[in-house]
Amino acid sequence: MHFTKSLMLLAAVTTGASARVVGHERRQAYAPPASTVSASPTPSSSASNGGWTATPPNGEYSNQGFGESTGSSGSDITYQGNTGNPWGSNIIEISAESAPLYKNVAQFTGQNTEPWTVVFWNKYGPDGQMDGWFGNSALNLNMNPGDVKYVAFQDDSQGGWSAAPGTTVPTGMTGGYSATWGEFDFSSSGNGGWSGFDVSAIQPQNAGLPVQGMQICQAIGGSVCSSITSDAAVVDNAYTTAETALGGVGGNIPGGGPVRLAVVIDYSG
Repeated sequence: MHFTKSLMLLAAVTTGASARVVGHERRQAYAPPASTVSASPTPSSSASNGGWTATPPNGEYSNQGFGESTGSSGSDITYQGNTGNPWGSNIIEISAESAPLYKNVAQFTGQNTEPWTVVFWNKYGPDGQMDGWFGNSALNLNMNPGDVKYVAFQDDSQGGWSAAPGTTVPTGMTGGYSATWGEFDFSSSGNGGWSGFDVSAIQPQNAGLPVQGMQICQAIGGSVCSSITSDAAVVDNAYTTAETALGGVGGNIPGGGPVRLAVVIDYSG
């Protein structure tokens, strides 16, 4: 395999004195096949039309509400991008009206018929270790049936979210979030500006816990989706334990342009 692009998210890692080992969480060092490469996003002509997928006509994106960006370090699996200063301030909830003003935005809807919780984290935690998904939270969303919410991400942010019914997201024996994950990498400075996303059931499967349905699709610049239905009954371009060692599953977006992701929780197809 020829390694040219490094779209890594969360990697198999040993962290801290407790030597917590988890096996997965990466979208790393991968030259995607043509079938999964998306065209560079094409900005909408105006932020006043096209709804939440529109972008500013002058190409100047808002940073309102974000903290300071942090520098990057490392390479390949150990790459650490922007985690926000203070930690987690690179991931914020925004309004539908302001969504067109930000560069990287995910819209969250659901097929859920009861309240769900979505928790977000950075690949690297507040302690500077690659343990961001071990109980840390940059942002929590409470998703009631019919809710539509929007989240903005600063450039060079890598991490994920996990979604489950109720007021908390289950964790495995080692303390990591163990409901179905959505993983993201936005305009990685260590990866030539590429972005990427995927849905993953590896954590709940490894923990022997239920797999929740989730879908993530490009909303501009392409039509690539990554999805898993409940209990991993149907898996499309997404991670299960069988794909633990693979990189680049999901969507891979070149160009460093704006990203719009449409996320559906409790996805059933």
